[in-house]
Amino acid sequence: MDPMSLMLLVLLGAMLIFMVFNSRKQAKKRREAEEERQTKMVPGARVMSRAGVFGTLVEFDPADLNTPARVEIADGVVVDMHAQSIDIAPEPPAAESVEDAEAEDTDGTVEVEHEQGTYTVNGEGVEKLPGSDDDDKK
Repeated sequence: MDPMSLMLLVLLGAMLIFMVFNSRKQAKKRREAEEERQTKMVPGARVMSRAGVFGTLVEFDPADLNTPARVEIADGVVVDMHAQSIDIAPEPPAAESVEDAEAEDTDGTVEVEHEQGTYTVNGEGVEKLPGSDDDDKK
């Protein structure tokens, strides 16, 4: 057997071993995520369907996923959803401080005010808005 064939065989074996270990690692992560999801799926938990409908979990049987989960989407409105189509709702983002909000206003937002032919863009008076084509129409 020539050295090139031997090297290709070793490389193929190494790739096969890597794929086996990597797939086991991914399967373990998926299993742990599913176990965590099922421990959090208790009545009263805030959930979201895969279609983006938010609600509160009323009834859920983690042992029998063929039984529909009951989700309250509004006061007194309870819908049945497939148990595998709901998940724990993502946490809302933390409230920003006033300083962060003020800094964000100057970063990319444009505030425009209009008074009798003049405009105010981010506190500066201008005759016309940038990018407007009023002159092109004449």
